[in-house]
Amino acid sequence: MDKIRLLQERKAKIEEAGKEIRGDIASLVDEDSFVELSAFSFSRNEFYGEDAEGEGVVTGFATVDGYPYYIVAQNFKVLSGGVSKANCDKIAKCLDEAEKNLTPVIYLLSTHGVQVGEGIPVLEGLGKLLRRSTQLKGVVPQFAVVNGEVYGSAAMLAAIADFSFFIEKKSVLAINSPFVLSAKAGKNLSKEEVGGAEALKNSGLPSFTVGGLSEVREKIAAIASLVNISETDMPEGGLNAAIPALNERATAENILAAFESAVEIGAGYEGDVKTILGRIGGISVAAVVFAGSEEGVELTAGKFAKIKDFAELACCRQLPFVVFANVRGIEPTMAANDSRVMKEAAEYLDMLDTIDTAKIAVVYGKAVGLGYSLFAAKSAGFDYTCAFATAKIALFDSAQGAVVELGKGKEGGEKLEQRYADENSDPINAAKDGYIDAVIEPQYVRQYLIASLQMLSK
Repeated sequence: MDKIRLLQERKAKIEEAGKEIRGDIASLVDEDSFVELSAFSFSRNEFYGEDAEGEGVVTGFATVDGYPYYIVAQNFKVLSGGVSKANCDKIAKCLDEAEKNLTPVIYLLSTHGVQVGEGIPVLEGLGKLLRRSTQLKGVVPQFAVVNGEVYGSAAMLAAIADFSFFIEKKSVLAINSPFVLSAKAGKNLSKEEVGGAEALKNSGLPSFTVGGLSEVREKIAAIASLVNISETDMPEGGLNAAIPALNERATAENILAAFESAVEIGAGYEGDVKTILGRIGGISVAAVVFAGSEEGVELTAGKFAKIKDFAELACCRQLPFVVFANVRGIEPTMAANDSRVMKEAAEYLDMLDTIDTAKIAVVYGKAVGLGYSLFAAKSAGFDYTCAFATAKIALFDSAQGAVVELGKGKEGGEKLEQRYADENSDPINAAKDGYIDAVIEPQYVRQYLIASLQMLSK
């Protein structure tokens, strides 16, 4: 038997079965950098009576913009990307290598669920796989690309990953078949209406919605440069460059000028809370920017969940946590009161306490009531807090609000109005008591941030 010829035939068969997914891998990684692992791993599917070359998944390692990654790519052309026990073992083996070599992982997900006929072994395999992925959190970054339709338990990988990417007009994610979900809802919905990025805007799952794999590549490269490199070129104009626009109007858009580079995570949901990986003075940070209007952001369970998850990322990647506060208390509605808002707030506080890097708060708009306590207070764990001279720090948002909450009779109402008049919400009052480290001219916020980051990040 000609062993070389047999090898060539076997390789050709495997490559043909994975031609499309290997093309996707090639468009994501640096040219000719992909090295496959366990290429000849396959098993026999007794139900269909055929071999599943590559186990419906291709694994290996490659570089993206010169940085190494392990790659896990489900091959939809093999039994619809069907997940099997051997499939799970192959992926888990790749994750073992990623942990051993402290190398990030990229998942290209595309599957209609488990292979028919496997039974309990595949459930054991899934348990092992999801556990290994969970164990990588805080060890190496994980990126999940919903590279088509992803149904069943494998969808959990997108939830476990630090960053998940949805491709426009292609990605559909559902823990159950979207057709089953639609039928149970008594509706006739398309799969995109059930599991597309827009349909999942309240799930907190889509970190990014992108046009294709080339954009995924760009985002991953940008994120890698932020979470793995601590210094970069100084900003244009140097460390002392001011932002005059902030003196004219302190808005979230103008606040972003404080970053030399920035990538917004989860822009598709809870848009008035921006979670941003970026650099300030060459130091990588995880920043929460409360946007909204001049009235400030009111807190809901969804907003707290987004901030909590981002704080966990900051903790895992050992990034300084910076809050730009323009926030009031919890939204005063019945719906908010009967939601997980208080539980989510408590869990956010627990995560904030877990962060052992620098925690910095900048009150650029409002910090009122619980908005101050959770996002600016020294007692909540912030190491350095400064406020714009134009900011408002108070127990209540207005004198009228204080009267509504506490006022009893004309005399009590007048006293409350005087106590909570606008002039008494000047941040200087908080600074007098030692709660605010500096009251600053808005245009110089970058200098204060850089100085505090350089000191606290040591």
